Amino acid sequence: MNKLSRRRFLGKSAMGIGSAVIASQFPLDLNATIFSKPVRMPVGFQVWTIKDMLVKDFPGTLKMMAGLGYQSLEMCSPPGYESSGFGPLMKLKAREMKQIINDAGLICESSHYVMKELREHLDERIEFALESGQKQMILSSFGMPEKATLGDWLNAADELNKMGVKTKKAGIQMGYHNHHMEFGQIDGTLIYDALMNQFDPAYIKMQFQVAVINLGYKASTYFSKYPGRFISAHLADWSSVEKKTVQIGQGIVDWKEFFAKVKTGGVKNIFVEMGLETFKDSATYLHSLLK
Repeated sequence: MNKLSRRRFLGKSAMGIGSAVIASQFPLDLNATIFSKPVRMPVGFQVWTIKDMLVKDFPGTLKMMAGLGYQSLEMCSPPGYESSGFGPLMKLKAREMKQIINDAGLICESSHYVMKELREHLDERIEFALESGQKQMILSSFGMPEKATLGDWLNAADELNKMGVKTKKAGIQMGYHNHHMEFGQIDGTLIYDALMNQFDPAYIKMQFQVAVINLGYKASTYFSKYPGRFISAHLADWSSVEKKTVQIGQGIVDWKEFFAKVKTGGVKNIFVEMGLETFKDSATYLHSLLK
């Protein structure tokens, strides 16, 4: 969850309306069949987009979101994101945080972490994740420098593999969240594909950032290319005409195709991550897919 790339694409804080049970009841393509059983998951939100509100009033903000229809959220590790504004939440113990979330009518199975805290405090973070009810720990970014070599990326992937072994033993799935940088090439090799070849699928699952649609990469394509390798996805849409983020359903993402492919990809959670001006209409569109 690199701050600069995220801010460039998403804009300011977001809040929205809606929750739903997403069903894979759409045809994959003209020659494909419909899944016999629906894939159901709660509609969630990533707290990054409402972080300013969240740290000022954690219980109140969560209750507001639940009242708007949300069922789940993805946290950002308060210690790892202290410099990004999450410091005030560090005062909460894991069980306290879980209780506040549950009291608001929400669940939290996933949280973002940064590489530094996983390197230096992995055992502590695993303990916090377990006590707060998390089932997924997602690394938001390797924090690679612009001139990193492909070898640097692969070495970092190996490092995360080892962390994933440890979280797996504790009953938690480790995951990796992509940004636009993973869809760059080094010596003719797409970084994302190189990472997929390097990650051990037993220990590292992927969280797909749908925002890379503005580079021409579709989540549905990768769900098919790497079946079972994904755990969750961040939802956003893009207008190729206006060259900016737009509400879900008003951009170039084929959402029916997306939800038809989530079962293939293995996706268990979706988290809306849009700017304030798009959030409400995006949730409304997600509801409309169920009618």
